[in-house]
Amino acid sequence: MFDKFREECGVFGVFGHREASRIAYLGLYALQHRGQESAGIVSSDGSGLHSETGMGHVADIFDQSRLEHLKGESAIGHTRYSTAGESASKNAQPLVVSCSQGDLGLCHNGNLINALQVRHQLEKAGSIFQSTTDSEVILHLIARSRQETIEDAIQEALSQLTGAYSLIFLTREKVIAVRDPRGFRPLNLGWLDGSPVLASETCAFDLIEARFDREVAPGEMLTLFKGGTRSRQISPPQSPSFCVFEHVYFSRPDSHIFGRSVYESRHLLGRTLAQEQPVEADIVVPVPDSGVAAAIGFSHESRIQFEFGLIRNHYVGRTFIEPKQSIRHFGVKIKLNPVAELIQGQRVVLVDDSIVRGTTSRKIVKMVRDAGALEVHVRISCPPTISPCFYGVDTPTKRELIASSHSVEEIRKYIKADSLGYLSHEGMLRSCGVEQGQGHFCSACYTGDYPVPFPQMSAVETA
Repeated sequence: MFDKFREECGVFGVFGHREASRIAYLGLYALQHRGQESAGIVSSDGSGLHSETGMGHVADIFDQSRLEHLKGESAIGHTRYSTAGESASKNAQPLVVSCSQGDLGLCHNGNLINALQVRHQLEKAGSIFQSTTDSEVILHLIARSRQETIEDAIQEALSQLTGAYSLIFLTREKVIAVRDPRGFRPLNLGWLDGSPVLASETCAFDLIEARFDREVAPGEMLTLFKGGTRSRQISPPQSPSFCVFEHVYFSRPDSHIFGRSVYESRHLLGRTLAQEQPVEADIVVPVPDSGVAAAIGFSHESRIQFEFGLIRNHYVGRTFIEPKQSIRHFGVKIKLNPVAELIQGQRVVLVDDSIVRGTTSRKIVKMVRDAGALEVHVRISCPPTISPCFYGVDTPTKRELIASSHSVEEIRKYIKADSLGYLSHEGMLRSCGVEQGQGHFCSACYTGDYPVPFPQMSAVETA
């Protein structure tokens, strides 16, 4: 419906808490923005694993009876949007298997760029796959391992894989978290009533009133067990490649990601954008919700009045019946509606986080003009998106990204704006804290410079 990048996935884990399944449910609720396709929870009561998964939103999947089935004091959970593998219930996570290492559940946020090649090798050797997700490859490699401990089997399996992964495993007695050696995707450790908890974003800790402790380090394996926690480095140190789009768009603004406030980054993105791409206008209007923080920063820096000139309908379901021709631009209108009283007769700056294909931006510009705007100036709080992501973000192919084949002026003409300005690559990195030594980011979607080599692009793009 919307011309946006899709969220990736959210993962959550809790060990040794008497309300484990309900804590996991709340954690996933806070991470719902990271994936609305499917969700699931697996719990352990010490004698076995109990699983509940389904398609749709967290609140629609889990009721009292399902949560009561999830017995035990440890649980892991996952909320998914597919980046590799079709949208189907068989791909809902956590995945659960029984193997020589015992019962094992897995949650995965990220994308394994050599998964297809490894899968083909495993299938030739006799492995039978139950899903089309790349995450299942990890479980097959673990099941084939002859290592004595589950930790060693996981380490051996991951040594054969490349790409982005923040993983949480559940056994009958342990929860095990692993982050890839470059740290593409976030993963955090916190504490709740003396029990360790894990989450993609710290906003999940806020909901359950857990105390944030630290990030799981890139290349670290963290084991939570009855005797406490145990950490070890399972991958050689590599140059960090934190996903900058977590700060630009994906993470909730109330989270701290990669050691930094997401809201602070987005506010600075907007301020820097106003410095780099100034415009004479009457009001600054965000494209909600992801453009709000940057628009506030743009307004503060430019001293142009901020107004909520576009109102978003937050209650749009995953599917709805579209009229054939009776309502033009239905897909945008069902989510956004202009406040004509604020827009009419005004020179409007529309602030958004990205332009992907350009089709939605074109419709929004027309909507604002139809509401009476004298001028519509579009400002984007990141550089032009020219390349797809292979590390866990669901992006279109390169040929579908309008900025990969069109100049800024050509895009401006296409979306029919009076002016169009993007934030520079340097301005984006500076706004996200690079000058302060707060991280080294992967920005391949803006540069085409991929930090981890991948097999043939065509093979990965069709995963």
